[in-house]
Amino acid sequence: MAFISIQDALQRGSGKVAIRGWIYRERGSNEFKFIVLRDSTDIIQCVFKKEQFDAQQWEELDKALIESSMEIEGTLHEDKRAPTGYELRATSFNVVQRAEKYPITKDQSPEFLLDIRHLWIRSRKLAAVMKVRHTVMQAFREFYVKNGYLEWAPPILTPNACEGGATLFEVKYYKEKLYLTQSWQLYAEAAIFALEKIFCISPCFRAERSKTSRHLSEFWMAEMESAWMKLDDLAKSAEECVAYIIEQVVKRNAKELEILGQDISKLKKITIPFPRITYTEALELLKKKEKIDISWGKDLRTIEEDLIMKHFDKPVIVTNYPKEIMAFYKPQDPKNPKTALCFDMLAPEGYGEIIGGSQRDIDIEELKKALKKEGEKIEKYDWYLDTRRYGSVPHAGYGLGIERVVAWLCKLDNIKDAIPFPRTMLRFRP
Repeated sequence: MAFISIQDALQRGSGKVAIRGWIYRERGSNEFKFIVLRDSTDIIQCVFKKEQFDAQQWEELDKALIESSMEIEGTLHEDKRAPTGYELRATSFNVVQRAEKYPITKDQSPEFLLDIRHLWIRSRKLAAVMKVRHTVMQAFREFYVKNGYLEWAPPILTPNACEGGATLFEVKYYKEKLYLTQSWQLYAEAAIFALEKIFCISPCFRAERSKTSRHLSEFWMAEMESAWMKLDDLAKSAEECVAYIIEQVVKRNAKELEILGQDISKLKKITIPFPRITYTEALELLKKKEKIDISWGKDLRTIEEDLIMKHFDKPVIVTNYPKEIMAFYKPQDPKNPKTALCFDMLAPEGYGEIIGGSQRDIDIEELKKALKKEGEKIEKYDWYLDTRRYGSVPHAGYGLGIERVVAWLCKLDNIKDAIPFPRTMLRFRP
C-alpha cells in the first residue's frame, strides 16, 4: 500500500491507509498500545491491540520510544477523544529505527532547548513557526513579483559598511579583509538603474553587542528597491506588502497559529491603511499619553517604541526621524531639513520595528559629507558614488526583518524561535 501523509489520512477519514512518521507520544497497557504518530503535516493517534500481534512484534512495539520512526498500516475511524479527531486502528507496523531515550522532557529551560536545537526543531511549536516563516517569505516574494519586480541576488561578502562600521563582521578573504553583508542596499541601488524594480530575500549579519530577545547576529531580510520612487509611495508599498503577508498567513497557516496560541481574529482585523505619524508626533504622543519627555534628536529605544504601540492595534509607520542620527544614505527632507526622508514600521504588542526604509540621497556632496562624518573613507565608496554620476534618479527601498515579522505573527516571546538555528553574541552552536 502506498504511503500517504497524516494530513491526507485525516482528510480521508475512513478506510485503509498506510502512514509513516515519528512517535510523538506513547502510552499503553497489557492489552493496548496508544501511539501518537507525527509527520510534517499533522499528528494522529494509532491504536494497537495486543491480540492482533505475536509476542515478538508486541515486544518490539513496547520498546519503541518517543521519536522512533515507524511505518503503520490500519483502518481509520472517527474518534472525538483522539487529539485530531480520528484514530488509526493498526493492523501492521514496522519500526524503522528504535530511538534511544529522548533527552527532551517537559518543562526544560530555554537555554537547554537551544543547546539541543537540532532535536528541539522537531517540536510541534517550532515546526509551526517554520511553516509560518515559509509563508511570510513566500508572500513577500509573491507580492513583489505580482507588482512587476524582479528577484535579484546580492553579494554576501562586501568591502563596505552599509549600516555603520561598528557592527561589521570581518572575514579573511584570501589575503584581503572583507565583511559579511549588513544589507543588500548599496548593490541594489546600483542594480535599479538597469532593472528599475527589484527585491531579494537574503541573510544579513550585524555584530551588535546585544543580548535582548529582539536581536540576532545572523538574520534574514526581505528587501526591495525601486527607481522613480519617493517616500510616500515607499511607505504605501510596505504597508500593502505587510497586509498581504498577514492575509496569506491567516489563510494558509490557521492550524499553525492555533498551535502557537495566536488570536487569528485579531490578525484578520489588521487592514490598510496603517496609521502614519512623524517622529516629532511620536515624541508628542509619549509626552501626552505616557508622561515621558524625550529630547528631540534622540533615537527611539525599544522601551519608547513599546509605549507608542500601546495606543495602536495594528502596525504604525513613523516617518521623518532626525537626519543627524540616520545612516549616510538617507536624505534631508526639503520641507524640514532637520529630518530625513525615512520611515520605520512598528508592530503592535511590543514587537517593535519590523521595517526600516528611506528615499536614497542622490546628492554626491551630501553623501561625501555624511560618510566623512561617520568616519568612512570616501575612496572605498567611489563605486557607489558612480551611481549618482551617471543618470541618477530618485529612488527608495526598505528592508523587512523576517524573524521580527515571524515573531510577531507567531506570538513568540523570543526572536530566537523565529529562525531554525539562532546565532547571537553568545550562541553559535549547534
